[in-house]
Amino acid sequence: MLGNFHPERIALIKPSALGDVLNSLPVLTGLRRLYPNAHITWVVNRTYEALLRGHPDLDEILPFDRNQVRRSWLSGSVGFVRFLREMRRRRFDLVIDLQGLFRTGLMTFASGAKHRIGLSSAREGAKAFYTKLVYDGCRTTMHAVDSYWRVIEALGGGGAKTFRLSVDASCRAWARRILSEHPRPWLAVAVGARWATKRWSTEHFAELIRRAQQEFGGTAIFVGSAEDVDLAREAGERLAGNFIDLTGRTGLSELVALLAEADAVISNDSGPLHLAVALGRPVVAPYTCTAVNLHGPYGQQHRAVATSVSCAASYRRTCGSMACMTELTPDKLWPVLREVLSSCPIQRLAA
Repeated sequence: MLGNFHPERIALIKPSALGDVLNSLPVLTGLRRLYPNAHITWVVNRTYEALLRGHPDLDEILPFDRNQVRRSWLSGSVGFVRFLREMRRRRFDLVIDLQGLFRTGLMTFASGAKHRIGLSSAREGAKAFYTKLVYDGCRTTMHAVDSYWRVIEALGGGGAKTFRLSVDASCRAWARRILSEHPRPWLAVAVGARWATKRWSTEHFAELIRRAQQEFGGTAIFVGSAEDVDLAREAGERLAGNFIDLTGRTGLSELVALLAEADAVISNDSGPLHLAVALGRPVVAPYTCTAVNLHGPYGQQHRAVATSVSCAASYRRTCGSMACMTELTPDKLWPVLREVLSSCPIQRLAA
């Protein structure tokens, strides 16, 4: 622990990805409980800035433009140097790097903070930039949320791990207006994922939704990025019941609002799943190439159904077999979804 150290200016570095940013949210609230008067800044990719906007425990967002680095080596390098100067200018006295890569380690060092904390799972030489290393199971023994939380424990904190998110009022009104035209329960569905090995088949999604609508009625709301449009269309074409396809038609703020209104969420191991968890929505999730105990929906791991093939949780991004997609059938997820929808407030009111 850092003893009686009481920082006045704190930077939390966790730029990406969406699910990882969401799994880091309890750390922010833990820091606020530890240091109620400190000024807390979150360094995040500009893509996810809207997610943190208005957070009650956050004073400032410092966006990092990762896309600029990708567009041009020269402009990216100039922009990164400017960003490092901005980190230095803010005179942080405590910087916490939850990303653990060379780039974020360099941000941590460039800040000039007296106390620079990183995790034992840090890679690419990032550990050299920290003044204190916190053991976090090295990504293999504990859930990501618990791994990040070790920082709070190292600082002398504890208590419940709390997820807090703000929902934009205008986006909430938009979501309610759209959904009010369709019957409940509202079942948000995210069929996409960046890795092909995470994408449960659209046939399976459609069959699971079909069973839900046969017994409970309601509406399926497809959500996701523009890359998921074709997958959502494939699943929707297989449905006989009511559905709305909003895939590729929402920004992050609108997605937050939609999921906040959902009665249940079905999703692969992807950003929308962890977003739903952070919003307190019940989820059901097929797990193929990732491990439930490490990256499952936190607090709802019992609603993540994992494949039992020999290569389960291999973390492979591509696979020539994809045997898990055949083995992990809708039959295995249906009892979980049925239990969720049976306990839905809409069902209780109708009883």
